[in-house]
Amino acid sequence: MAVGYAGGLLTLPGHTRLTARARLRRAVDMAGLGTALVFAGWVLLPPGEVPVLVRLVTVGGAVGLAALLVSALADRRRRPGAALCRVGAAATLVGLADLVVLSSYRVPPQASLTMVPFLVAGVLLTAAGATRVAAGDPPHGDGPAPAWPRVTAPAAVAALAAGHHLWAVGDFTPTAVLLGLAVVPPLIGRELITAADNRDQARRLAVREAHFRALIAGARDLILILDDELRVRWLSAAGPRWFGLRDDEVRGRPLADLLHPDDVPAALAGLAAPAGARPALLVARMSTGDGGWRETEATVSDQRAIPEVDALVLHVRDIGERRRLERELRRLAAVDQSTGLANRPELLRVLAERRPKPGALLLIDLHGLSAVGERSGSTAGETVLRAAVRRLRDVVGPHDLVARVAAEEFAVVSDLGPVPAYALGSRLVTALAEPCLVAGEMIRLRVGVGLAELATAGPEDALRQADLARRRAAQLGHNRVEWYDAYLEEQLVRRLDLERELPGAVARGELDMVFQPVLGLEDRLPVGAEALLRWRNPALGTVLPAELLPVAEDLGLVGELGRWVLERACRQLAEWSAGGRRLWMAVNVTPRELLAPEFIPGVAAVLTAHGVPADRLVVEVAEHRLGTDLPTVVARLAGLRSLGVRTALDGFRAEQASLAQLRRLPIDLLKVRPHLVAAPDGPGRPMIDVVVSLGERLGLAVVGEELESDADVDRAYRAGCRYGQGFALARPATAERVEAFFAEFPSASR
Repeated sequence: MAVGYAGGLLTLPGHTRLTARARLRRAVDMAGLGTALVFAGWVLLPPGEVPVLVRLVTVGGAVGLAALLVSALADRRRRPGAALCRVGAAATLVGLADLVVLSSYRVPPQASLTMVPFLVAGVLLTAAGATRVAAGDPPHGDGPAPAWPRVTAPAAVAALAAGHHLWAVGDFTPTAVLLGLAVVPPLIGRELITAADNRDQARRLAVREAHFRALIAGARDLILILDDELRVRWLSAAGPRWFGLRDDEVRGRPLADLLHPDDVPAALAGLAAPAGARPALLVARMSTGDGGWRETEATVSDQRAIPEVDALVLHVRDIGERRRLERELRRLAAVDQSTGLANRPELLRVLAERRPKPGALLLIDLHGLSAVGERSGSTAGETVLRAAVRRLRDVVGPHDLVARVAAEEFAVVSDLGPVPAYALGSRLVTALAEPCLVAGEMIRLRVGVGLAELATAGPEDALRQADLARRRAAQLGHNRVEWYDAYLEEQLVRRLDLERELPGAVARGELDMVFQPVLGLEDRLPVGAEALLRWRNPALGTVLPAELLPVAEDLGLVGELGRWVLERACRQLAEWSAGGRRLWMAVNVTPRELLAPEFIPGVAAVLTAHGVPADRLVVEVAEHRLGTDLPTVVARLAGLRSLGVRTALDGFRAEQASLAQLRRLPIDLLKVRPHLVAAPDGPGRPMIDVVVSLGERLGLAVVGEELESDADVDRAYRAGCRYGQGFALARPATAERVEAFFAEFPSASR
């Protein structure tokens, strides 16, 4: 049991993997201590007949105890928690062996209490070790555990046991003599292994020293060893070879004598600082043998806590060439190579240095500058660029910084206040917008200038604000100057967020649909619904079509969104129609969708796929989006009607031009806004009468939309509108809620 217990503990997961010699060394240590413990147990047993069980427990316990103690001594620094567990197991083993021996001799029960301290100590030590192991078992101290306890312990145990036996009993039995002699071979083997270890260690130290000397002799870095008074105790071979410093001239001198006087205070302060506050590198100019100075940097290693060294070690390297290259690179990195102006990093550096000094940042966009080179060749492009730079320099003040921040963007940093800065921007627009004659061609650039104040904004913020103002100037038309304001930023940032998030919205499943019922105003029964797109983005929230569609058109995504809306609307209409309801579904399309060649075939395919009758689909086009290509729009609407699809004109304004083109449009429904459904005494009442009367003559059904109150509904009905749509009748809702709304009218539209 003892051998099995010890073996199991020694083979637990996490046991250190040992080399062949280490395993041999540990086996010899276990053999030596185990033999000594067997000998001690043998001679310390009472004289006379000894029970076999006692002999077995003595031998097995000695072997297990030796294994546990040797492994605990070997690992007490590297794995102290595991070592504590093994010591606890050893104490438990002693207690159990004590119990077996005492029980075999039938001693009084009180004598058995001698095992209790061992068992208690074993449990406590094992618990302490397990707690440390659970915390990661951090090592305790560096280096291997000393070997002398494992060498002297067997001899001491055997000698003490033999002495006690001679004093208490006298002569040894032959078996005891053999056991005592068996202790000697492991001790001799251990000494031989120790001698071999010492030879190997001496060989490794010699090789390491040779490597060290070779590295030091060939290194370009100068190594200085300083004493507590910062005097040079030793310098490497790089001193005379690369720095011209002779050993006899430098050794014993203060380090300060070797440094440039201007660099001495900072260097000495760095060396005197505590280890945690000491700079990573000490930069100073060091004297050379010929009286010159070299730019150097040094790393400091404080070895004063190591008795064998007891010094500060400096690794000094010459950085003169690197510093020269750095200065040249900094100069080149701050300049735009094509124009000689400051570049973007240099602009940001200047802005950071001048903060919080008031002033203005002007960001200038020369739209079309890149296109000149693409269209007329690189020579023409460079000519126009040089002319623009010359005009910039001529307009700005002598102390203003001019920078090129992008291919077509330039910046001016000025100390001017808001009004003079705006005037400067206007002069820049005038100068830069002047045509430039290149190879017989007059080239004219479009200019936009954005301004931002520098009093409170940081470099990046100022550049961002000026860029937003520049974008605003481009949106409002070129050759303009615009100031930054917070509302402008909010709108432009929102627009940029929409442009970033909209691509992929269909694939991510972020699009949603709500439906607003359309009711007959005479009986207040539902006749159809309008499909309304919603974009539900985790970052932007719910985006409505009024904000979504302009972005989609600019990104060329309106066709993808329109196909999704048509597919979803027809599928929902098919589900509602399965219950026998004869409802129609209205979907909004843009002129760009309508004019696409694949639009009408796509509508036909979707209707066929979902089995929806064509007359149940209503395609709406907003009047204000019709544009100038009216003949093509008319042809497309006629194509839809040829399929059987009904068409509608949304947002009819009833202006003179609107009334004139109403006769040309092949539509079935006319949707009018609340401003036509005015109060009875308002000026709009005659107009709604005209619209309804004209619609009846043209065979159009008029729908009053955006009816927000019962009064709006009543006025629309009295004006002659056949259908109505708005919050006063039914709010937009999900398909499930709209279906529940339809269920309240079981006889409607069946």
